[in-house]
Formats: sequence, structure tokens, C-alpha cells
Amino acid sequence: MNKIFEALRPVIRLVVRRPEPVCAAGVLISVLCVMVASNLRVDTDFSKLIPKHYESVKALERLRETVGAESEIAIGIVSDSFEANRSYAETLIPQALALEDPVTGEPFLSRVEYRRDTEFLENNALYFATTEELDRLQTYLEDRIEEAKLEANPFFFELEEEDEEEPDTTGQYLQDLYEDVIGKEYPISDDSTTLVLRFYPAGSQTDLGYIDRAFKGLEELVGDIGPETFDPGMSTVVAGRLQRQLVEVRAVTNNIINTLGLGISVVLLTVVLYFVYKEYMARTGGRFSKRALASALTRIPVMALVIGLPLIMSLTWTGSIAYAAFETLNLMTATLGLVLFGLGIDYGIHYYARYSEERAHGRPSVEAAEVTFVSTGQAVTVGALTTAAALYVLMVADFRGFSEFGFIAGTGILFALVAMLIVMPALIVLLEKWRLLRFEGESGEVVTARRTVERFPRPRMIVLMSSLAILAAVALFPPKFEYQFGKLEPEFTEYEARRAIIRRVYSDSKRRNPAYVVADRPDEIPAIAAAIRAKAAADTLSPTIRRVESLQDRFPMSEEAQQEKLARIAEVRTLLDDPFLTVESSDDLDKLKRAAQTDQPIALTDVPEFLRKQFMSKSGELGSFVAIYPSVGLSDGRMSMAFSDDIGTIVTADSTVYHAGSTSLIAADMLRLMQKESPWFVAVTFLIVVLLMRVNFGSWKWAVLASLPLVVGVLWMILIMEVFDMRLNFYNLIVLPAVLGIGNDAGVHIVHRYLEEGARSLRFVLRSTGEHITMGSLTTMMGFAGPLLSFHPGLQSIGALAVVGIGTTLLSAVLFLPALLQMMEDATVVADESASVST
Repeated sequence: MNKIFEALRPVIRLVVRRPEPVCAAGVLISVLCVMVASNLRVDTDFSKLIPKHYESVKALERLRETVGAESEIAIGIVSDSFEANRSYAETLIPQALALEDPVTGEPFLSRVEYRRDTEFLENNALYFATTEELDRLQTYLEDRIEEAKLEANPFFFELEEEDEEEPDTTGQYLQDLYEDVIGKEYPISDDSTTLVLRFYPAGSQTDLGYIDRAFKGLEELVGDIGPETFDPGMSTVVAGRLQRQLVEVRAVTNNIINTLGLGISVVLLTVVLYFVYKEYMARTGGRFSKRALASALTRIPVMALVIGLPLIMSLTWTGSIAYAAFETLNLMTATLGLVLFGLGIDYGIHYYARYSEERAHGRPSVEAAEVTFVSTGQAVTVGALTTAAALYVLMVADFRGFSEFGFIAGTGILFALVAMLIVMPALIVLLEKWRLLRFEGESGEVVTARRTVERFPRPRMIVLMSSLAILAAVALFPPKFEYQFGKLEPEFTEYEARRAIIRRVYSDSKRRNPAYVVADRPDEIPAIAAAIRAKAAADTLSPTIRRVESLQDRFPMSEEAQQEKLARIAEVRTLLDDPFLTVESSDDLDKLKRAAQTDQPIALTDVPEFLRKQFMSKSGELGSFVAIYPSVGLSDGRMSMAFSDDIGTIVTADSTVYHAGSTSLIAADMLRLMQKESPWFVAVTFLIVVLLMRVNFGSWKWAVLASLPLVVGVLWMILIMEVFDMRLNFYNLIVLPAVLGIGNDAGVHIVHRYLEEGARSLRFVLRSTGEHITMGSLTTMMGFAGPLLSFHPGLQSIGALAVVGIGTTLLSAVLFLPALLQMMEDATVVADESASVST
């Protein structure tokens, strides 16, 4: 490595002798990159984070192409008058369905859930009952008839009395099922003051621009119609699950912009004040001087330019590459701007600090730049290459959250390195030529650094305590994982308030989060549904399937199926006419008799539209998909994976394979993929770090010593996670490989400077390089701390884990490593003394 940097001396010499064209080229390239990077957008769609060849992704895409959006746009209408609510809804519906997207010219909405023809269903309910439901009803009626006959028999008596008779819940189940199928005529709340319309978009719910235009169009229409003209107290809200997605994207984007500006300002100000303080102390020797203080403060804008401009340039270069490669940022790469600023400024701190030392020692600018480039530049390059390599390893990941993060972050690191080693020297020399920057003392004399030979204090105690902490971390390994997706999702007060209004009408969680299997032809559906039900029946230990629904289950499509259904209904009618039948009330019996009066096949065209629409594709084809409802909460990642295992792949009796699609299955695949890949990437990253250390130092001994702070720091991080109940999750798993690459820098710089200065230089190394790496690590931590200011719990977890990880690796580098080196020095001295005595 040293030979390479020696060979590059002419390059850095040319840069500092011709600073104007270097700076001009950097600015010009950055302006062009800003124009490109400004097109970057944030995409929160998790389905795009796993490869397109995954069956769950292909199934979801097919579902969206066939059925349309899975989620709805809901409009809540609230007033004391049901008639006013209904009148407003019937005025709004045709105008809403006629709304067209100005971009595509296509209608925004495909259908609406509003009025149900309950009379038709009440008269023909059993015609739409599934075979299972008819079986259960028939068994229930036969049991009631048998019980009534036994009770009417004067010779019947029970031989044994049970202590406690279990209640018969079948009747209540059938009653609930009847209410669920028939439902209310209008989607209203129990007190009839709230009416909710649910519109289903015709386009993809992942096209946020389309969804944004749809919401704006509806909101404008709602305002134009004027609810107050129907009732003075009427109010309306536009909500739905799609609104949450839209609100989240807007909030994340605004949050990123705000935290990026604030974070960059704080990081830059911290570094500038640090160097201003260093300059003030160098000029005054610690004595108070108004003149020196005033001079130092006036240099703040210049210092900000020196440190900040090259780094901002590198960010624009990175942004343009990110747009060229991906066009969008995901939730894991969205905060990279601030992270890269905090990382890249580390290189600037080391370069500027060493350059200022060399200039203060009396070296001319060209010579100082060369010495800094060959010495500190080498250490900075090793650290940057290690970090970039660790991040680039992620590029081979199937999980695109990893691969995109690795590519963008690794490229950003290399751009920051180039900016700090090329643009910064040119900028410094240029500002020196303009007399805006100088490094000599106040009186013009050369400031000479004093080297101390003091021992590092209490090395054995530090190593012992560090070892105990390491053992505790190993005992607590591995760290806990957070499977509850809900704990990682943000809360939006306004959205929750709107959602509360919608939930007055639609609060049934039994119909939420279904997965769908899309078939090529409707005649394939019965076999698919049968295969799913067989799998559900076989799983008695950990069932995840609540029920399966298809149009063919409720509506007989063939003549044979129609006649079979009519025959079953006739059997029920016979049971209902039995004189021994007793039910809970005469009303229940009347409902059943009315529901069982169908004696002729019903044409599909006679089925109410609201019922047909549930099973209709975007192209108008009926009955080409199966809906599978889970019996478990899919907000738990473990349950999502179990549901995915049960229904992700369906094999029918004739060995035909189908795949279910839903966002919950995507989340399960994403979680499974991250857990599978993370350990491998951590191991490979660490191996690459160690190998690069070996190449750099040319010795396994110093390579291992330079890597030790990383190992110890990560173990301390695990200990802190356990103590404070910090958990890994599918957001912050990305931090682990990054911490390995970033956290190694501190050990590299300490060992490099120690080898340069020689034995008994530990205190001097810590007071110079140690101070610089502390400042660099603090700014890196500030960069990662940006997500801590986010409203998003998942993004907060990224910042929290990174801050802890980088903090513990820093502490290990400035505490554990020097203590270990001091013990090695002491052992060497003892060995030398023993050898002298022997001689």
C-alpha cells in the first residue's frame, strides 16, 4: 500500500500546484449531478425489496394486474340524518366513478361498495351458502329435531346426568354467519349517523403518483359537491389504507429532507468548532486572547467551506449514481445522505488535522500535502476501502434492501474518499493562496508538538474488565429479534382520527389481509380451493387458515352444480317443515324458510352487482381467483411466515402448482430472506476486513490487533442491546455489516500511527490520532443519529443500533486497544530485561 501512495506523489503534487481547475471541475460535475439526483424519490413498497423472480412477487404482480389494488379509498359521511347521508352518497358515487386520471386518461376507480340488495339475499341465502355451511346447517336442524323427538317420548329418560352441560354454539354460529352474508342494506354505523363508501382503485396501489392524484381528485370532488348543502352539520373524511401509505411516503420524504439539513448543519458545525478550538489553543497555548478568539471565530465560514464543500460534492455524485441505478430510494437507503455525510467527514477530519500539523511544523503547502497524502491518506484509504468493501459485499444479497444499501453506501464512501484526497487539498491550497486560510502561530513562529512518553494507565485492569464484558456478551448471544411489525410502524394522528370514523362501519377484522390465488380459468378454482382446504384440515397443530372463499363455492357455475345445490336446499326445506323442529325464535325459523325458498337456478346476470364485483377481475371476468383469510394476526412476523408456509405454494390433486399473492406474503419472504442472509454477510464482511488489514500491515499480528477493537466493540454492542432490551429487526439488520466496515477505522488509525511513532508513544498517539478518530466517530454517530429524529420507529432503530455499535467500537479502540498495546510493551521490556540478566 505504501508503494502505491509513493507512486501517486506526482498526482497530489499536480493537484496542489493547479488547484483552480481541480476545484472548478469538481463544482461543475457536482452541479450536473444535482440536476440528476433531484429526480430521486422514496418508495415505501416492500414488495420491491425482494427479487422479481420470487414466486410471491410474481403472484402479487399478477394479482395487481388481474384484480387491481388490494386496498381501498374510503369516504366517511357523518351527520345526524341518515337520509342526508344517503342523498349525498348517491350524488357523489357516479361523479367519483367518472373521475379520470389526467395522465393516463383512464378512470381512477373501478367499483364502489355501497348498497346491498339484501332482499335478494334474504330470499336466496342458501343458494349462496357453501357446501360446508349447508352441511353444518343440516346437521344442526337434524340434531334439534332428534332432541325434540326424544323429549316428546314419554319413555325417554337420561341414565346419567352431566355435572355441567356445555352450551351449544352452533345456533349462534349460524346466526352470525347469516348476518355476515346478508349484512346491512347500507354501510352504516349502528347509530345510523355514519355512512362509509369504499372505492377500489383501477390502477396499482404501488404507483404513488397515481394514488396521490386519485386522492386529490376525490377530495376536490367532495369539496365541490358541498356536504353542508345536504345537512348543515354534515362532515366528510377521505381515508382508507391507501391513504396511510400515501401519508407515510410524504412524511418520510419530508422527514428525510428536514433531518438531512439539520444533521449536516450540526455535524459540520461540530467539526468546524473543533478545528477552530484546536487553532485557538495552538496559537495561544491555552492562554485567553481576545484577538486570537476573534480571529478564530471569523474563520468559521472558511472552515465550513473547506470541510463541507468536498463532502457535499461527493453526496451529489452519489445521488446521481443512485438515480441512474435505481431511480428511487427505499426506506433503508433513504437516510443514507446524512449517514454518508457523517462517514465522509471522518476522512476530512483526519486529512485536515494532519495537514495542519505538517504546516504548523513549517512544511510548505506542497510538501505538507504530499506527506499527509502518503501517511494519513494511506490510513484513510485503508479505512475507506475496508468500509466500502464491507458494504459492497451486500450487493450480492437477494434482499434489495441490503444490495441497494451496499451499492449506494459503498459508492458514496469511495466518492467521499476521492473528494477528501483530491478536492480538499486543492481547496485548502487555493484558500491559502487567497489568504483566507493559514496555519502558522499568531506570532509567526512554528508550533512544535511535544511528544510524551507516559504509560497508558491501568492497562491490566482495563483488559480484565473488558474481558468480563466480552464474556457476558457471549453468554447473552444471540440478541433478540423483534417480530412484531406493528412496533416498527409509525403512527399518524390525523390518519388514525380518520380511520376511527371508517371503523364505525367497517371494524370486522375477520376479513382483513386475505391472500389470493389467481387462476387462468374459472374451472380451475374448485381444485385450488379443495387443495387449500385439505391443507387447512391436515394442519391441526398450528393452523393459520381461517377460511377459503371463491365464487364457485357460493355460486354454482355448472348445471350439475346447480342441480346439486337445489337438491341440498330441498333437503333443508324438508327439515324446516318437520313439526318437531324447534329453534330459538319464530323469527329465526321464518328467516331460514325464506332463505330456503329457491327452487330454480339463478342466472349469473341476476346476481346483484355488489356480490358479483367481489369476484370480478379488472377485465370483467368472473370467478378466476380464490381468497384465503388467515386465522392468525399477520402483524407478527412469525405468523406471517407460518401463513406463507401454509398457502404460499398450492399443489392441487393433479399436481398443478399455484402461488398465492399478498403483501403479507411478501413481508414473510422479506423477513425470511433477511434472517437467512444476515449471518453470512456479517461473517464475510468480517473476513474481508481482516484480509484487508493483513494486506495493509503485511503482518497477521498487526492485522489482528487493528481488528480487535471491532470484535470487542461489537460484543459490547450486543451486551448493551441485552441490557437495554434493544432488538434486531428487519430494518436495523442492515446496520450490522455497516458497523463492521465503519467500526474498523478507529483501530486502523491507532495502529498506523503507533507503528509510525514507535514504542512508548501511546499517550502521544491518543492525544493526536486518538483525538481525531474520536471526533470522526462522533460525527459518524451524528450522521447515523439523524434517523433517531425520525417519527418512524423502524428508522429510529437503524440510528439507535448504529450509534451504539460505532460508539462501542470507538470506546474499544481508545480504551481496550491501547491497554493491550501497553501490556505488550511491558511484556517486551520484561523479556528484554530478563535476556540482559541472563547474558
